[in-house]
Amino acid sequence: MTTSEIATVLAWHDALNDSDLDTLVALSSDDVDIGDAHGAAQGHQALRQWAASLNATAQLGRMYVHDGVVIVEQEISNREDPDAVTTAASAFRVVRDHITSVFRHDDLASALAATELTEADRVE
Repeated sequence: MTTSEIATVLAWHDALNDSDLDTLVALSSDDVDIGDAHGAAQGHQALRQWAASLNATAQLGRMYVHDGVVIVEQEISNREDPDAVTTAASAFRVVRDHITSVFRHDDLASALAATELTEADRVE
């Protein structure tokens, strides 16, 4: 585990929650992959479009780190209806302090299974 991988993911979430698209892009590689069960996109323009379309914020929960992969459990709140909270988890690949990919999973268990991380990789 490296502190810089965690710091990069935390800063990325802060930028996303603050709708700070310039910082979000600066923290992401030129060919960043963004995806979920419904599809994927690549690059800074796709990242900007995706982030600008969000109407939610994410509060971070448990984190897992191993060999450049960071998984973060999230409570997702709708900006217009803060009581409408869902849970999810995102898996990040961090290379040289840049997010190279982020994939949103419906829950923590599926994110862990997809990346083969385990409770042994949990950050305390």
